[in-house]
Amino acid sequence: MQSLSDVLAQSQKRGVAVAHFNVSDLVLLKAVFSAAQELSVPVIVGASEGERAFMGVRQLAALVRSLREEYEFPIFLNADHTHSLAGAEEAARAGFDSVVFDLSALPFEENIRQTREAVAALKAIRPTFLVEGEIGDIGTGSEIHEDMPTRSAGLTTTEEARHFVQETGIDILAPAVGNRHGMSRSMIAGQANKHLNIERIAAIRAAAGVPLTLHGGSGTDDDDFRRAIAAGIAIIHINTELRVAWRQSLEASLSAKPDDVVPYKIFPPVVESVKKVVLGRLRLFNHLDHAEENHTSIPRAS
Repeated sequence: MQSLSDVLAQSQKRGVAVAHFNVSDLVLLKAVFSAAQELSVPVIVGASEGERAFMGVRQLAALVRSLREEYEFPIFLNADHTHSLAGAEEAARAGFDSVVFDLSALPFEENIRQTREAVAALKAIRPTFLVEGEIGDIGTGSEIHEDMPTRSAGLTTTEEARHFVQETGIDILAPAVGNRHGMSRSMIAGQANKHLNIERIAAIRAAAGVPLTLHGGSGTDDDDFRRAIAAGIAIIHINTELRVAWRQSLEASLSAKPDDVVPYKIFPPVVESVKKVVLGRLRLFNHLDHAEENHTSIPRAS
């Protein structure tokens, strides 16, 4: 089975991005895995500190490992937005494939110092474990905002990216390039989209020399996604879009079955609703939205 590092390298050669979807229950995991299987493309599932606390670190790792092994499918597990070395080490020991070691709220040099120490400690636990660092301001959480104005302040500079990667030894970099966590109500209604600084992405990719992750992808303009991938984005995180689909479809399912108390009869429409969102993003990020007939999946290592 391929490693996540292998998949990222092959995806970048093909000019596509690996989709990352956060999960916090079995409904979301089933939807993500089913969609990836249907299109035969690799996928990353992520869990933040809060999501891991809810599902269980080792329990989530066991679920993903069982899907990977039983179906021989390239599904990977990321410890999203981890703010402590202890939390990152727990994920590494549990069998996660990667971690977002996020100290972006700290002063830049302190972020460098602690991230460098984390890289050394985590590679000692498992050399193949990928460590992602984050710099710049992309906000926090997966909330619904009343408004989300375009931001030009707090963007990552090319020199910051170069210096951070060289000093820390991270495998992946998450920069601020106009992306923001969460969505506005107008985005949910389809009346607005986030827009990215494509030129900055290209410059950072050239300066950093490592794969780039786009956090806060929910609600981003489709054409911006295409141009961001062409400019060097290797991983794209989608979370809020799935949570909105989960909430809206659950409310509809409960309303349609007001007297039903059987979870496995209530949740199938929710799985299908979330799966539809995942399919759309997987097609876009893998360039299948306009050319599915030309699609060939990434070859798997024997």
